[in-house]
Amino acid sequence: MADAPFPRRLLLVAAVALIDADGRVLLAQRPAGKQLAGLWEFPGGKVDPGETPEAALIRELDEELGIETWNSCLAPLTFASHAYDDFHLLMPLFACRRWSGVPQGREGQALAWVPARRLAEYPMPPADLPLIPILRDWL
Repeated sequence: MADAPFPRRLLLVAAVALIDADGRVLLAQRPAGKQLAGLWEFPGGKVDPGETPEAALIRELDEELGIETWNSCLAPLTFASHAYDDFHLLMPLFACRRWSGVPQGREGQALAWVPARRLAEYPMPPADLPLIPILRDWL
């Protein structure tokens, strides 16, 4: 591996671009005390062993935002692959336009509905940055 001086563990994380009726995307700000605190990201989280990315998103959206969605409402859009210092992140990004409930930051995170053209104005983790132009062009 030319770009890795040592093997990194692979971390599978699923993320979602929740898109409202006005075409805005929901971003969540990582709360204080967490790695990359203060940065904005697409909602989601780690995929547990034996869990599909879709099931992880359904679980995470309930836990983190208090909303419910379904497999049929999660459309695969793209993915990010990024080498951090101590792990390699693989993150499928799904698009979702249908859910039940009103998203609320249940873990102390701030939320923002952002027009796709303004996503680049929000500081994000390095793995999320390549997803911005894809979303901007798609929406």
